[in-house]
Amino acid sequence: MMTSTELDKLIRIGEGFTIEFKMTPSHLGREICAFANASGGRILIGVDDQGHKIGIKNLNRTKSEIQNIARNIDPPVLLDFETVTDILVVTVPTGPNKPYSANGIFYIREASNSQQMKRDEIREFFFREGLIRFDEQPCRNFGMRRDFDSRKYLDFVQTAAIPSGLRKEDVLRNLKVLTDQGMTNAGALLFGKKVSQFFLQASLTCALFQGTSKSKVLDHAIYQGSITENYQSALSYLMSHLNTEYVIKGGPREEILELPEEALREALLNALAHRDYRSTSDIQVHIFRDRVEISNPGGLVSGLKMKDLGRVSRPRNLLLFSLMARMELVEHIGSGIKRIRDAMAAYGLDCPLIEANSDWFAVTFQRKGPQEAIKKPSPVRSKAAQGGGVNGGISEGVSEGIKNVLEFIRSTPGLRTPQISEALNVPIKTLERWVRALKQKNKIVYEGGRRSGGYRALTTRDEGISEGISGGVNEGLKVLLKFIQETPGLPAPEISKALKVPLKTLERWLQRLKSENEIVFRGSRKFGGYWIKQ
Repeated sequence: MMTSTELDKLIRIGEGFTIEFKMTPSHLGREICAFANASGGRILIGVDDQGHKIGIKNLNRTKSEIQNIARNIDPPVLLDFETVTDILVVTVPTGPNKPYSANGIFYIREASNSQQMKRDEIREFFFREGLIRFDEQPCRNFGMRRDFDSRKYLDFVQTAAIPSGLRKEDVLRNLKVLTDQGMTNAGALLFGKKVSQFFLQASLTCALFQGTSKSKVLDHAIYQGSITENYQSALSYLMSHLNTEYVIKGGPREEILELPEEALREALLNALAHRDYRSTSDIQVHIFRDRVEISNPGGLVSGLKMKDLGRVSRPRNLLLFSLMARMELVEHIGSGIKRIRDAMAAYGLDCPLIEANSDWFAVTFQRKGPQEAIKKPSPVRSKAAQGGGVNGGISEGVSEGIKNVLEFIRSTPGLRTPQISEALNVPIKTLERWVRALKQKNKIVYEGGRRSGGYRALTTRDEGISEGISGGVNEGLKVLLKFIQETPGLPAPEISKALKVPLKTLERWLQRLKSENEIVFRGSRKFGGYWIKQ
Protein backbone atom coordinates (compact mmCIF):
# COMPACT_ATOMS: atom_id res chain seq x y z
CA MET A 1 0.00 0.00 0.00
CA MET A 2 1.45 3.34 -1.06
CA THR A 3 1.87 5.95 1.70
CA SER A 4 1.52 9.73 1.36
CA THR A 5 5.30 10.08 1.70
CA GLU A 6 5.90 7.60 -1.14
CA LEU A 7 3.34 9.42 -3.29
CA ASP A 8 5.09 12.75 -2.65
CA LYS A 9 8.43 11.22 -3.71
CA LEU A 10 6.80 9.87 -6.88
CA ILE A 11 5.37 13.31 -7.71
CA ARG A 12 8.75 15.00 -7.10
CA ILE A 13 10.34 12.65 -9.65
CA GLY A 14 7.99 14.16 -12.23
CA GLU A 15 6.41 12.85 -15.39
CA GLY A 16 8.53 10.49 -17.47
CA PHE A 17 8.63 7.21 -19.32
CA THR A 18 6.73 5.36 -16.56
CA ILE A 19 4.82 8.18 -14.79
CA GLU A 20 1.90 10.29 -16.07
CA PHE A 21 -0.04 13.06 -14.24
CA LYS A 22 -3.75 13.53 -15.06
CA MET A 23 -6.33 15.86 -13.49
CA THR A 24 -9.24 13.80 -14.85
CA PRO A 25 -9.61 10.42 -16.61
CA SER A 26 -10.42 12.07 -19.96
CA HIS A 27 -8.49 10.61 -22.93
CA LEU A 28 -6.95 8.07 -20.55
CA GLY A 29 -7.18 5.24 -23.11
CA ARG A 30 -4.18 6.66 -24.96
CA GLU A 31 -1.96 6.54 -21.84
CA ILE A 32 -3.12 3.05 -20.82
CA CYS A 33 -2.48 1.76 -24.33
CA ALA A 34 0.99 3.39 -24.53
CA PHE A 35 2.11 2.02 -21.13
CA ALA A 36 0.84 -1.49 -21.98
CA ASN A 37 2.80 -1.42 -25.27
CA ALA A 38 5.94 -0.30 -23.42
CA SER A 39 7.25 -1.28 -19.96
CA GLY A 40 4.15 -0.41 -17.98
CA GLY A 41 3.76 2.62 -15.71
CA ARG A 42 1.69 4.59 -13.20
CA ILE A 43 -0.96 7.23 -13.84
CA LEU A 44 -1.67 9.64 -10.98
CA ILE A 45 -5.27 10.88 -11.25
CA GLY A 46 -5.81 14.20 -9.40
CA VAL A 47 -2.34 15.70 -10.08
CA ASP A 48 -1.84 18.52 -12.61
CA ASP A 49 1.07 18.86 -15.10
CA GLN A 50 3.08 20.96 -12.60
CA GLY A 51 2.84 18.25 -9.93
CA HIS A 52 0.25 20.02 -7.78
CA LYS A 53 -2.26 17.80 -5.97
CA ILE A 54 -5.74 18.79 -7.16
CA GLY A 55 -7.50 15.65 -5.96
CA ILE A 56 -10.69 14.06 -7.23
CA LYS A 57 -14.14 14.31 -5.63
CA ASN A 58 -15.75 10.96 -6.46
CA LEU A 59 -13.13 8.19 -6.30
CA ASN A 60 -15.50 5.29 -6.94
CA ARG A 61 -17.08 6.86 -10.02
CA THR A 62 -13.63 7.78 -11.42
CA LYS A 63 -12.35 4.24 -10.80
CA SER A 64 -15.40 2.76 -12.57
CA GLU A 65 -14.91 5.09 -15.54
CA ILE A 66 -11.23 4.07 -15.87
CA GLN A 67 -12.15 0.38 -15.70
CA ASN A 68 -14.57 0.88 -18.60
CA ILE A 69 -11.84 2.59 -20.59
CA ALA A 70 -9.43 -0.31 -19.90
CA ARG A 71 -12.05 -2.87 -20.99
CA ASN A 72 -12.39 -1.06 -24.33
CA ILE A 73 -8.67 -1.29 -25.02
CA ASP A 74 -8.01 -3.97 -27.65
CA PRO A 75 -7.18 -6.42 -26.11
CA PRO A 76 -8.47 -5.37 -22.66
CA VAL A 77 -5.94 -4.39 -19.97
CA LEU A 78 -6.20 -5.40 -16.32
CA LEU A 79 -5.32 -2.44 -14.06
CA ASP A 80 -4.40 -2.11 -10.39
CA PHE A 81 -5.78 0.75 -8.27
CA GLU A 82 -4.57 2.41 -5.08
CA THR A 83 -6.07 5.39 -3.24
CA VAL A 84 -3.79 7.81 -1.36
CA THR A 85 -5.94 10.50 0.32
CA ASP A 86 -7.86 11.94 -2.67
CA ILE A 87 -5.34 10.82 -5.35
CA LEU A 88 -6.01 7.69 -7.44
CA VAL A 89 -2.86 5.76 -8.46
CA VAL A 90 -3.49 3.56 -11.50
CA THR A 91 -0.81 0.96 -12.25
CA VAL A 92 -0.67 -0.28 -15.87
CA PRO A 93 1.34 -3.51 -16.37
CA THR A 94 3.44 -4.16 -19.43
CA GLY A 95 1.05 -6.07 -21.64
CA PRO A 96 1.57 -9.78 -22.35
CA ASN A 97 -0.61 -9.58 -25.48
CA LYS A 98 0.97 -6.71 -27.41
CA PRO A 99 0.18 -4.69 -29.39
CA TYR A 100 -2.65 -2.78 -27.74
CA SER A 101 -4.82 -0.17 -29.43
CA ALA A 102 -7.33 2.45 -28.26
CA ASN A 103 -10.16 3.20 -30.71
CA GLY A 104 -8.20 1.40 -33.42
CA ILE A 105 -5.06 3.51 -32.92
CA PHE A 106 -1.74 2.16 -31.61
CA TYR A 107 0.18 4.27 -29.08
CA ILE A 108 3.70 3.98 -27.68
CA ARG A 109 5.44 5.74 -24.81
CA GLU A 110 8.22 8.15 -25.80
CA ALA A 111 9.90 9.92 -22.86
CA SER A 112 7.03 11.57 -20.98
CA ASN A 113 4.56 11.54 -23.88
CA SER A 114 2.19 9.00 -25.39
CA GLN A 115 2.53 9.13 -29.17
CA GLN A 116 0.47 7.60 -31.94
CA MET A 117 2.58 5.08 -33.84
CA LYS A 118 3.19 5.72 -37.51
CA ARG A 119 3.10 2.96 -40.11
CA ASP A 120 6.85 2.22 -39.99
CA GLU A 121 6.80 2.33 -36.19
CA ILE A 122 3.94 -0.18 -36.09
CA ARG A 123 5.84 -2.48 -38.43
CA GLU A 124 9.01 -2.20 -36.34
CA PHE A 125 7.01 -2.81 -33.16
CA PHE A 126 5.53 -6.00 -34.60
CA PHE A 127 8.98 -7.26 -35.60
CA ARG A 128 10.48 -6.36 -32.22
CA GLU A 129 7.76 -8.21 -30.34
CA GLY A 130 8.10 -11.27 -32.58
CA LEU A 131 4.60 -10.85 -34.00
CA ILE A 132 6.04 -10.68 -37.52
CA ARG A 133 9.14 -12.75 -38.24
CA PHE A 134 11.58 -11.82 -40.97
CA ASP A 135 12.44 -15.42 -41.84
CA GLU A 136 8.78 -16.31 -42.46
CA GLN A 137 8.16 -13.42 -44.87
CA PRO A 138 8.19 -14.10 -48.64
CA CYS A 139 11.43 -13.29 -50.43
CA ARG A 140 10.51 -10.93 -53.22
CA ASN A 141 11.88 -11.60 -56.71
CA PHE A 142 13.08 -15.11 -55.77
CA GLY A 143 12.52 -17.42 -58.72
CA MET A 144 12.61 -21.19 -58.10
CA ARG A 145 14.07 -22.02 -61.50
CA ARG A 146 16.51 -19.13 -61.55
CA ASP A 147 17.62 -18.80 -57.92
CA PHE A 148 17.10 -22.17 -56.20
CA ASP A 149 20.32 -24.16 -55.64
CA SER A 150 19.51 -27.87 -55.96
CA ARG A 151 22.94 -28.84 -54.59
CA LYS A 152 22.32 -26.97 -51.34
CA TYR A 153 18.88 -28.56 -51.11
CA LEU A 154 20.35 -32.04 -51.60
CA ASP A 155 22.94 -31.41 -48.88
CA PHE A 156 20.15 -30.26 -46.53
CA VAL A 157 17.95 -33.30 -47.25
CA GLN A 158 20.83 -35.70 -46.61
CA THR A 159 22.02 -33.88 -43.48
CA ALA A 160 18.49 -33.62 -42.07
CA ALA A 161 17.88 -37.33 -42.85
CA ILE A 162 14.73 -36.58 -44.88
CA PRO A 163 13.55 -39.76 -46.67
CA SER A 164 14.40 -39.98 -50.35
CA GLY A 165 11.72 -40.16 -53.00
CA LEU A 166 9.72 -37.18 -51.76
CA ARG A 167 8.93 -34.35 -54.16
CA LYS A 168 11.04 -31.27 -53.55
CA GLU A 169 8.02 -28.95 -53.53
CA ASP A 170 6.18 -31.15 -51.01
CA VAL A 171 9.18 -31.16 -48.67
CA LEU A 172 9.62 -27.40 -48.87
CA ARG A 173 5.92 -26.75 -48.28
CA ASN A 174 5.72 -29.14 -45.34
CA LEU A 175 8.69 -27.36 -43.78
CA LYS A 176 6.90 -24.01 -44.35
CA VAL A 177 9.88 -22.85 -46.43
CA LEU A 178 7.74 -22.52 -49.55
CA THR A 179 4.28 -20.92 -49.37
CA ASP A 180 1.62 -19.80 -51.83
CA GLN A 181 3.40 -16.43 -51.85
CA GLY A 182 6.67 -18.05 -52.89
CA MET A 183 10.00 -18.81 -51.21
CA THR A 184 10.42 -17.46 -47.68
CA ASN A 185 13.43 -15.47 -46.54
CA ALA A 186 14.60 -18.50 -44.52
CA GLY A 187 14.53 -20.60 -47.68
CA ALA A 188 16.47 -17.99 -49.64
CA LEU A 189 19.13 -17.82 -46.89
CA LEU A 190 19.60 -21.60 -47.00
CA PHE A 191 18.94 -22.54 -50.62
CA GLY A 192 19.64 -19.43 -52.68
CA LYS A 193 22.33 -19.64 -55.35
CA LYS A 194 23.48 -16.12 -54.56
CA VAL A 195 22.26 -15.01 -51.14
CA SER A 196 23.78 -11.53 -51.44
CA GLN A 197 21.48 -10.85 -54.39
CA PHE A 198 18.58 -10.73 -51.94
CA PHE A 199 20.27 -9.95 -48.61
CA LEU A 200 23.47 -7.97 -48.91
CA GLN A 201 23.42 -7.59 -45.12
CA ALA A 202 23.49 -11.38 -44.57
CA SER A 203 27.27 -11.45 -45.00
CA LEU A 204 29.84 -12.39 -42.37
CA THR A 205 33.10 -10.45 -41.95
CA CYS A 206 36.25 -11.93 -40.42
CA ALA A 207 39.25 -9.79 -39.54
CA LEU A 208 42.66 -10.27 -37.92
CA PHE A 209 44.10 -7.23 -36.15
CA GLN A 210 47.60 -6.41 -35.01
CA GLY A 211 47.74 -5.98 -31.25
CA THR A 212 44.66 -5.26 -29.14
CA SER A 213 42.98 -2.50 -31.15
CA LYS A 214 41.51 -2.10 -34.64
CA SER A 215 44.13 0.40 -35.74
CA LYS A 216 45.86 -2.03 -38.12
CA VAL A 217 44.21 -4.84 -40.07
CA LEU A 218 46.49 -7.76 -40.95
CA ASP A 219 43.93 -9.83 -42.81
CA HIS A 220 40.22 -9.81 -43.52
CA ALA A 221 37.63 -11.79 -45.45
CA ILE A 222 33.94 -11.25 -46.30
CA TYR A 223 31.71 -14.30 -46.78
CA GLN A 224 28.40 -13.95 -48.62
CA GLY A 225 27.21 -17.53 -48.94
CA SER A 226 24.35 -19.44 -47.36
CA ILE A 227 23.98 -19.87 -43.59
CA THR A 228 25.92 -23.15 -43.59
CA GLU A 229 28.59 -21.86 -45.98
CA ASN A 230 29.22 -18.75 -43.87
CA TYR A 231 29.40 -20.91 -40.75
CA GLN A 232 31.98 -23.28 -42.24
CA SER A 233 34.02 -20.41 -43.71
CA ALA A 234 34.12 -18.46 -40.44
CA LEU A 235 35.10 -21.57 -38.46
CA SER A 236 37.91 -22.32 -40.90
CA TYR A 237 39.10 -18.71 -40.62
CA LEU A 238 39.23 -18.94 -36.84
CA MET A 239 41.05 -22.27 -36.86
CA SER A 240 43.61 -21.06 -39.36
CA HIS A 241 44.42 -17.86 -37.43
CA LEU A 242 44.43 -19.13 -33.86
CA ASN A 243 47.42 -20.85 -32.30
CA THR A 244 47.69 -24.62 -32.37
CA GLU A 245 49.85 -26.60 -30.00
CA TYR A 246 51.36 -29.89 -31.16
CA VAL A 247 51.62 -32.36 -28.30
CA ILE A 248 53.09 -35.88 -28.24
CA LYS A 249 52.26 -38.13 -25.31
CA GLY A 250 53.62 -41.56 -26.10
CA GLY A 251 51.91 -41.77 -29.48
CA PRO A 252 51.02 -39.77 -32.57
CA ARG A 253 51.14 -36.01 -32.15
CA GLU A 254 47.89 -34.26 -31.24
CA GLU A 255 46.87 -30.77 -32.35
CA ILE A 256 45.21 -28.64 -29.65
CA LEU A 257 43.60 -25.32 -30.58
CA GLU A 258 44.18 -22.52 -28.04
CA LEU A 259 40.40 -22.03 -27.63
CA PRO A 260 37.87 -24.89 -27.51
CA GLU A 261 36.51 -25.54 -30.97
CA GLU A 262 33.08 -26.44 -29.58
CA ALA A 263 32.77 -23.02 -27.93
CA LEU A 264 33.70 -21.24 -31.16
CA ARG A 265 31.19 -23.34 -33.11
CA GLU A 266 28.38 -22.54 -30.70
CA ALA A 267 29.16 -18.81 -30.72
CA LEU A 268 29.12 -18.71 -34.53
CA LEU A 269 25.88 -20.71 -34.77
CA ASN A 270 24.28 -18.47 -32.15
CA ALA A 271 25.21 -15.38 -34.17
CA LEU A 272 23.86 -16.86 -37.42
CA ALA A 273 20.64 -18.22 -35.95
CA HIS A 274 19.66 -15.26 -33.76
CA ARG A 275 20.90 -12.22 -35.66
CA ASP A 276 18.48 -9.55 -36.86
CA TYR A 277 18.51 -10.03 -40.63
CA ARG A 278 16.68 -6.74 -41.15
CA SER A 279 19.70 -4.82 -39.87
CA THR A 280 22.11 -3.41 -42.44
CA SER A 281 25.05 -4.56 -40.27
CA ASP A 282 26.68 -7.96 -40.67
CA ILE A 283 28.06 -10.59 -38.31
CA GLN A 284 31.63 -9.76 -37.28
CA VAL A 285 34.37 -12.15 -36.18
CA HIS A 286 37.40 -10.20 -34.91
CA ILE A 287 40.68 -11.74 -33.80
CA PHE A 288 42.97 -9.64 -31.61
CA ARG A 289 46.21 -10.56 -29.89
CA ASP A 290 44.44 -11.01 -26.55
CA ARG A 291 40.86 -11.94 -27.50
CA VAL A 292 38.35 -13.14 -30.08
CA GLU A 293 35.07 -11.23 -30.49
CA ILE A 294 32.00 -12.65 -32.26
CA SER A 295 29.13 -10.17 -32.56
CA ASN A 296 25.86 -10.01 -34.41
CA PRO A 297 23.22 -7.31 -35.00
CA GLY A 298 20.11 -7.78 -32.89
CA GLY A 299 20.12 -7.71 -29.09
CA LEU A 300 18.14 -9.99 -26.82
CA VAL A 301 14.69 -10.83 -28.17
CA SER A 302 11.68 -9.30 -26.42
CA GLY A 303 11.06 -10.85 -23.02
CA LEU A 304 14.49 -12.49 -22.71
CA LYS A 305 16.87 -11.36 -19.97
CA MET A 306 20.62 -11.86 -19.59
CA LYS A 307 19.98 -14.19 -16.66
CA ASP A 308 17.94 -16.46 -18.97
CA LEU A 309 20.89 -17.19 -21.28
CA GLY A 310 21.84 -20.87 -21.14
CA ARG A 311 18.43 -21.85 -19.75
CA VAL A 312 15.72 -20.52 -22.05
CA SER A 313 15.36 -20.89 -25.82
CA ARG A 314 13.59 -18.00 -27.53
CA PRO A 315 14.67 -17.78 -31.20
CA ARG A 316 14.29 -14.54 -33.11
CA ASN A 317 14.11 -16.44 -36.41
CA LEU A 318 11.91 -19.39 -35.52
CA LEU A 319 11.64 -20.95 -39.00
CA LEU A 320 15.34 -20.59 -39.73
CA PHE A 321 16.16 -21.96 -36.28
CA SER A 322 13.96 -25.02 -36.85
CA LEU A 323 15.74 -25.76 -40.14
CA MET A 324 19.13 -25.48 -38.47
CA ALA A 325 17.86 -27.80 -35.73
CA ARG A 326 16.95 -30.38 -38.38
CA MET A 327 20.57 -30.24 -39.52
CA GLU A 328 21.56 -30.74 -35.85
CA LEU A 329 23.43 -27.44 -35.82
CA VAL A 330 21.35 -26.04 -32.95
CA GLU A 331 18.96 -27.35 -30.28
CA HIS A 332 15.59 -26.08 -29.04
CA ILE A 333 16.53 -26.23 -25.37
CA GLY A 334 18.56 -23.03 -25.05
CA SER A 335 21.77 -24.91 -24.26
CA GLY A 336 24.17 -23.14 -26.63
CA ILE A 337 25.49 -20.61 -24.10
CA LYS A 338 25.78 -23.35 -21.47
CA ARG A 339 27.86 -25.50 -23.84
CA ILE A 340 30.15 -22.54 -24.50
CA ARG A 341 30.69 -22.05 -20.77
CA ASP A 342 31.21 -25.78 -20.17
CA ALA A 343 33.73 -26.04 -23.02
CA MET A 344 35.72 -23.08 -21.68
CA ALA A 345 35.70 -24.57 -18.17
CA ALA A 346 36.95 -27.92 -19.50
CA TYR A 347 39.84 -26.04 -21.14
CA GLY A 348 40.64 -24.35 -17.83
CA LEU A 349 39.68 -20.94 -19.24
CA ASP A 350 37.42 -18.22 -17.89
CA CYS A 351 33.87 -17.98 -19.17
CA PRO A 352 33.56 -15.62 -22.14
CA LEU A 353 32.23 -12.11 -21.68
CA ILE A 354 28.66 -11.87 -22.99
CA GLU A 355 27.29 -8.41 -23.73
CA ALA A 356 23.99 -7.28 -25.24
CA ASN A 357 22.03 -4.11 -25.84
CA SER A 358 19.00 -3.33 -27.98
CA ASP A 359 21.02 -3.53 -31.20
CA TRP A 360 23.95 -5.93 -30.67
CA PHE A 361 24.89 -9.23 -29.06
CA ALA A 362 28.57 -10.10 -28.54
CA VAL A 363 30.66 -12.96 -27.10
CA THR A 364 34.31 -12.25 -26.25
CA PHE A 365 36.83 -15.06 -25.64
CA GLN A 366 40.10 -14.24 -23.89
CA ARG A 367 43.06 -15.90 -25.63
CA LYS A 368 45.61 -17.99 -23.73
CA GLY A 369 49.06 -16.63 -22.93
CA PRO A 370 49.33 -13.76 -25.42
CA GLN A 371 52.81 -12.74 -26.52
CA GLU A 372 53.96 -9.44 -27.99
CA ALA A 373 53.15 -9.85 -31.67
CA ILE A 374 55.34 -7.24 -33.32
CA LYS A 375 59.02 -6.67 -32.85
CA LYS A 376 60.63 -4.68 -35.65
CA PRO A 377 63.62 -6.56 -37.14
CA SER A 378 66.98 -4.92 -36.98
CA PRO A 379 67.88 -3.39 -40.34
CA VAL A 380 70.55 -5.20 -42.36
CA ARG A 381 73.41 -2.90 -43.23
CA SER A 382 74.66 -2.70 -46.80
CA LYS A 383 78.07 -4.07 -47.73
CA ALA A 384 79.36 -0.58 -48.40
CA ALA A 385 78.48 0.56 -44.92
CA GLN A 386 79.88 -2.50 -43.19
CA GLY A 387 83.40 -2.36 -44.43
CA GLY A 388 85.52 -5.14 -42.91
CA GLY A 389 82.69 -6.49 -40.74
CA VAL A 390 80.42 -7.40 -43.62
CA ASN A 391 80.02 -11.13 -42.92
CA GLY A 392 79.57 -10.73 -39.19
CA GLY A 393 77.05 -7.89 -39.53
CA ILE A 394 74.94 -9.65 -42.14
CA SER A 395 74.94 -12.87 -40.16
CA GLU A 396 73.84 -11.08 -37.01
CA GLY A 397 71.14 -9.06 -38.80
CA VAL A 398 69.74 -12.06 -40.65
CA SER A 399 69.63 -14.16 -37.49
CA GLU A 400 67.81 -11.42 -35.62
CA GLY A 401 65.40 -10.93 -38.53
CA ILE A 402 64.63 -14.65 -38.77
CA LYS A 403 64.07 -14.76 -35.03
CA ASN A 404 61.60 -11.87 -35.27
CA VAL A 405 59.73 -13.53 -38.14
CA LEU A 406 59.44 -16.78 -36.17
CA GLU A 407 58.18 -14.89 -33.11
CA PHE A 408 55.60 -13.07 -35.24
CA ILE A 409 54.33 -16.27 -36.90
CA ARG A 410 54.15 -17.98 -33.51
CA SER A 411 51.94 -15.21 -32.06
CA THR A 412 50.00 -14.43 -35.26
CA PRO A 413 49.52 -17.69 -37.21
CA GLY A 414 47.70 -18.13 -40.51
CA LEU A 415 49.19 -15.23 -42.53
CA ARG A 416 50.92 -15.35 -45.91
CA THR A 417 54.22 -13.71 -46.82
CA PRO A 418 52.77 -10.43 -48.23
CA GLN A 419 50.82 -9.87 -44.98
CA ILE A 420 53.82 -10.71 -42.80
CA SER A 421 56.02 -8.46 -44.94
CA GLU A 422 53.65 -5.51 -44.47
CA ALA A 423 53.24 -6.10 -40.73
CA LEU A 424 56.99 -6.32 -40.06
CA ASN A 425 57.96 -3.68 -42.62
CA VAL A 426 60.43 -6.08 -44.28
CA PRO A 427 60.96 -6.22 -48.08
CA ILE A 428 59.07 -9.16 -49.56
CA LYS A 429 62.18 -10.72 -51.14
CA THR A 430 64.05 -10.57 -47.84
CA LEU A 431 61.12 -12.07 -45.98
CA GLU A 432 60.77 -14.91 -48.47
CA ARG A 433 64.44 -15.87 -47.87
CA TRP A 434 63.92 -15.84 -44.11
CA VAL A 435 60.73 -17.91 -44.44
CA ARG A 436 62.57 -20.48 -46.57
CA ALA A 437 65.26 -20.73 -43.91
CA LEU A 438 62.66 -21.35 -41.21
CA LYS A 439 60.94 -24.00 -43.31
CA GLN A 440 64.24 -25.80 -43.94
CA LYS A 441 64.83 -25.90 -40.19
CA ASN A 442 61.31 -27.27 -39.58
CA LYS A 443 60.44 -24.20 -37.52
CA ILE A 444 57.32 -23.28 -39.53
CA VAL A 445 54.91 -24.94 -41.94
CA TYR A 446 52.48 -23.61 -44.54
CA GLU A 447 48.96 -25.04 -44.16
CA GLY A 448 45.92 -24.58 -46.40
CA GLY A 449 45.35 -23.42 -49.95
CA ARG A 450 47.38 -20.82 -51.80
CA ARG A 451 44.82 -18.08 -51.14
CA SER A 452 43.28 -19.17 -47.83
CA GLY A 453 46.30 -20.75 -46.09
CA GLY A 454 49.14 -19.34 -44.06
CA TYR A 455 52.20 -20.10 -41.92
CA ARG A 456 52.20 -21.69 -38.48
CA ALA A 457 55.08 -22.11 -36.07
CA LEU A 458 56.00 -25.62 -34.95
CA THR A 459 56.96 -26.22 -31.32
CA THR A 460 60.12 -28.14 -30.48
CA ARG A 461 59.17 -28.74 -26.87
CA ASP A 462 58.70 -32.48 -27.36
CA GLU A 463 61.32 -34.65 -29.00
CA GLY A 464 60.40 -35.62 -32.51
CA ILE A 465 57.52 -33.17 -32.91
CA SER A 466 58.97 -31.47 -35.98
CA GLU A 467 59.70 -34.61 -37.96
CA GLY A 468 57.83 -34.67 -41.20
CA ILE A 469 55.41 -31.90 -40.25
CA SER A 470 56.10 -29.64 -43.22
CA GLY A 471 54.93 -32.24 -45.69
CA GLY A 472 52.89 -34.38 -43.34
CA VAL A 473 49.75 -32.24 -43.30
CA ASN A 474 49.42 -32.02 -47.08
CA GLU A 475 50.23 -35.72 -47.44
CA GLY A 476 47.65 -36.53 -44.78
CA LEU A 477 45.02 -34.53 -46.65
CA LYS A 478 45.75 -36.47 -49.84
CA VAL A 479 45.46 -39.81 -48.04
CA LEU A 480 42.22 -38.73 -46.35
CA LEU A 481 40.69 -37.50 -49.62
CA LYS A 482 41.53 -40.77 -51.35
CA PHE A 483 40.13 -42.79 -48.44
CA ILE A 484 36.79 -40.91 -48.54
CA GLN A 485 36.65 -41.39 -52.28
CA GLU A 486 37.08 -45.13 -51.92
CA THR A 487 35.04 -45.52 -48.70
CA PRO A 488 32.32 -42.85 -48.63
CA GLY A 489 29.72 -42.33 -45.94
CA LEU A 490 31.85 -42.89 -42.81
CA PRO A 491 31.85 -40.52 -39.81
CA ALA A 492 35.03 -38.99 -38.38
CA PRO A 493 35.59 -41.55 -35.54
CA GLU A 494 35.52 -44.49 -37.96
CA ILE A 495 37.86 -42.74 -40.41
CA SER A 496 40.21 -41.88 -37.53
CA LYS A 497 40.28 -45.52 -36.47
CA ALA A 498 40.81 -46.80 -40.01
CA LEU A 499 43.65 -44.37 -40.83
CA LYS A 500 45.14 -44.51 -37.29
CA VAL A 501 45.12 -40.70 -37.10
CA PRO A 502 44.21 -38.88 -33.84
CA LEU A 503 40.58 -37.77 -33.94
CA LYS A 504 41.38 -34.09 -33.28
CA THR A 505 43.92 -34.06 -36.12
CA LEU A 506 41.49 -35.80 -38.46
CA GLU A 507 38.69 -33.36 -37.65
CA ARG A 508 41.00 -30.49 -38.51
CA TRP A 509 41.86 -32.12 -41.85
CA LEU A 510 38.17 -32.73 -42.56
CA GLN A 511 37.40 -29.08 -41.81
CA ARG A 512 40.15 -28.05 -44.26
CA LEU A 513 38.76 -30.25 -47.03
CA LYS A 514 35.22 -28.97 -46.38
CA SER A 515 36.38 -25.33 -46.56
CA GLU A 516 38.03 -26.12 -49.91
CA ASN A 517 34.77 -27.71 -51.17
CA GLU A 518 36.40 -31.09 -51.61
CA ILE A 519 34.07 -33.05 -49.32
CA VAL A 520 30.61 -32.73 -47.75
CA PHE A 521 28.93 -34.28 -44.69
CA ARG A 522 25.61 -35.93 -45.51
CA GLY A 523 23.01 -37.30 -43.14
CA SER A 524 22.36 -36.66 -39.46
CA ARG A 525 25.07 -36.06 -36.89
CA LYS A 526 24.60 -39.56 -35.47
CA PHE A 527 24.23 -41.57 -38.67
CA GLY A 528 25.76 -39.43 -41.43
CA GLY A 529 29.20 -39.49 -43.00
CA TYR A 530 31.62 -37.77 -45.39
CA TRP A 531 31.40 -37.89 -49.18
CA ILE A 532 33.35 -36.41 -52.06
CA LYS A 533 31.60 -33.24 -53.21
CA GLN A 534 30.31 -33.55 -56.75
